[in-house]
Amino acid sequence: MKKDIHPDNYREVIFKDFSADIAWLGKSTANTKETMTWEDGKDYPLIKLEVSNVSHPFFTGKMKVLDTAGRIEKFNKRYSKK
Repeated sequence: MKKDIHPDNYREVIFKDFSADIAWLGKSTANTKETMTWEDGKDYPLIKLEVSNVSHPFFTGKMKVLDTAGRIEKFNKRYSKK
């Protein structure tokens, strides 16, 4: 393996998925200015997430169902006059 190509500043951070309101402690090199107190009473850097494996439809199996009949009716109304 090549030397000195991997970052050496790994530290423990809190990842928080705000759409599912869940947090976990992991390691990262990402920079952040915000901190959060974890269950052990220590402050850790906070990395905010919009989507994670906890909230993504692919992993949860909860896909959004589109109203296809309503969309087809709207299309027909709009273009049937022409």
